[in-house]
Amino acid sequence: MNCQRQISRRRFLVSGLVGATCMATHAEQKAPNSPDEPVIDIHQHTNYLFRSNKKLVDHQRTMGVSTTLLLPAGRPVNRESTHQGKSNGLAAKTGGNESVMLLAKQYPDDFRFGANEVTDLPGAPKELEKYLKAGAVVIGEQKFNVDCDSPHIWKIAEVAREYNVPVLMHFQHNAYNKGIERFHRTLEKFPTVKFIGHAQTWWGNIDKAHKQELMYPKTKVTPGGITDKLLTDHPNMYGDLSAGSGLNSMLRDEEHAREFLDRHRNKLLYGSDCPDAAGRTAGCKGSVILSTVRRLSKDNTIERKILHDNARKLFRL
Repeated sequence: MNCQRQISRRRFLVSGLVGATCMATHAEQKAPNSPDEPVIDIHQHTNYLFRSNKKLVDHQRTMGVSTTLLLPAGRPVNRESTHQGKSNGLAAKTGGNESVMLLAKQYPDDFRFGANEVTDLPGAPKELEKYLKAGAVVIGEQKFNVDCDSPHIWKIAEVAREYNVPVLMHFQHNAYNKGIERFHRTLEKFPTVKFIGHAQTWWGNIDKAHKQELMYPKTKVTPGGITDKLLTDHPNMYGDLSAGSGLNSMLRDEEHAREFLDRHRNKLLYGSDCPDAAGRTAGCKGSVILSTVRRLSKDNTIERKILHDNARKLFRL
């Protein structure tokens, strides 16, 4: 179904309700995927807002995802880096290292797992190494109250360099991985380590005019923001399109999004980061992100890179 044609034919103004309905219909038409169009989801969690493992498995299969990366939380501790425990469980009650490893081993055809730890804990490198040796393919989601160019992040990067795995980072102004305008220092210090940007401040900064305190800006995008430059200037920087922040970065200015997906076709990765149990309809961000990438990609080559090929290469799947 061509959503724009449908809207024009019924003479509706573009509205949130109509847009959501069209995107949901598009998602349902495209999922599940055919076997020759596999999808890799680089961003999911166990126990996400208390969702059961069975519902997670069903959710991913309903979306048509062939391989999912499970990102664990660090251990629950009360310290400044976890906002005195308020952001334990990645602020979403998500499971830790053992949780994601066990589910991935239970469903080896569906899942791979990551390793994580609270960034500034003295034993963080040792904890990461334990799960990397067990088969973890990524460090993250790093979502802690530290500066993104701090020695704490650099210790994490040293482990990533040794084990040749990417680091996925949640950038949120004044909350997690602070100081995105200085992140180039980390990228330059660790040129062989691949970093993946995610979340509100990462995606807000596609806009050169972005105001850092805004989490979900709705205005048209002025190209050339911090995120755009990091992706352009640093071969080791990638972008995770998951969650409401990734979706908003595309829907706020679809003309810009088409060019952005084209320009960074080799650097962008599909992720859902979706806590629901449905796996389709407008209420499932993961499926709407899938349909949006398909709709805004200029051609099938761009779509395939973002939904599968870039992740397969980056994580050596």
